Amino acid sequence: MTTSIDRVLRSNLKLRHLQLLVALDQFRHLGRAAEFLSLTQPAVSKTLAEIERMFDLELFTRSTRGTEPTAYGQTVVRFARSVLADYERTRDEIAAVASGAAGRVSVGAMVVAVPGLLTPAIQALKARSAQTTVMVEEGDLTRLLPRLRLGELDLFVGRLEPGYAAPDLETEPLYAEPMALVAGPAHPLAQGGPPAWGDLAAAAWVVPPPWASSRVKLHQLFYAQGLNPPTDVVETASFLVALSQMRQRPALGFWARSVAEHAQAEGFVRMLPLEVPIELPPVGLITVRGRLRTPAAEQLMACLRERAAAHAARPCQPPPDHALQ
Repeated sequence: MTTSIDRVLRSNLKLRHLQLLVALDQFRHLGRAAEFLSLTQPAVSKTLAEIERMFDLELFTRSTRGTEPTAYGQTVVRFARSVLADYERTRDEIAAVASGAAGRVSVGAMVVAVPGLLTPAIQALKARSAQTTVMVEEGDLTRLLPRLRLGELDLFVGRLEPGYAAPDLETEPLYAEPMALVAGPAHPLAQGGPPAWGDLAAAAWVVPPPWASSRVKLHQLFYAQGLNPPTDVVETASFLVALSQMRQRPALGFWARSVAEHAQAEGFVRMLPLEVPIELPPVGLITVRGRLRTPAAEQLMACLRERAAAHAARPCQPPPDHALQ
C-alpha cells in the first residue's frame, strides 16, 4: 500500500486534483466547491471519485448535509495545502524576477515582535527593495505554527516558547524582551506612584493565554507577594482586544516592554512604575528545517537580525517615576 500511495503522490495527482481537495475541505459542500472552481457539480463528483480510486481510500464522506473529510482525507488535504503553498510561492518568485520586482514574503508574528522588531525590519527591507510584498499575519503559536508547517508562512517571529520546540523547526534566538505592567491612561492605578500588590490582585486584568510562559510568570509575581493571582480576567493574544479591554472596562495588562513603550508613546496606555523581575524565553525566528527559502524571505530575515542587534544594544530604561522592588 505504501508503494501505491507513493506513486499517487509523486506521479498521479495533478494540480487540479489538489485544488479540488482544498476547495472541498474549505466549503464542505460539492455545489459550493464546484461554484468556487467554476465547474459543474457532476464534474467535481467525478474528479473526487477519480482521486479516491487512485488512493483506493475514501477521502470524503457525502451526506445531505455536505461533505466531510475522513481521517485519510484530512491527511491528503494537508499535503495538498502544502504543495499549493509551494506552487504559489514559486510562481510569485518567477513572476517577480520577470517583472523586475523582488518577490513576496509571508511572516507570522506575535505582538511582542511587532513594534520594536518586525515593523522597523520591514521598513529596512522596503528601503532596499520597495517592490517586495510583505504579508504579515498576527497571532499566537497555536495558530501560526500549523500555517508555517504547511508552507503558508515563510517564517515566524515571536517568543520562542520551549513547549513548541520540535525537530522539524529551526529556531534562532535574537534578544531578551522584558515585561511591563500597563493600564489605560484613566485607570485609577495609573494616576500615582507604584500601586500596592493587593490592589493589583483585586483589579480586572486582560492577560496572555494560559499556554504563554508570561502568564505563568505573572502568577508567580503574585505568589511571591503572598497573594493569589487576579480572578477577574480576560484571556487573549490579540493586541486590539487587550487594548480595548484596558481602555473600556478598564483593566490592567501584562505586555512586552517594547510594546508597552510604543503604546505609551502613542498615548494608548501608561506603564505602571513597578519592577517586573522575571525572565522569559527570548524573541526570535522560527522556520521549517530544510525548507528552501525565497530571496525575499532571506532578505527579511537579514533585516530582522540587524534590527534585533540594535534592539538588544539599547540601554534598559527603568520603569517610569520610580520602581518598587
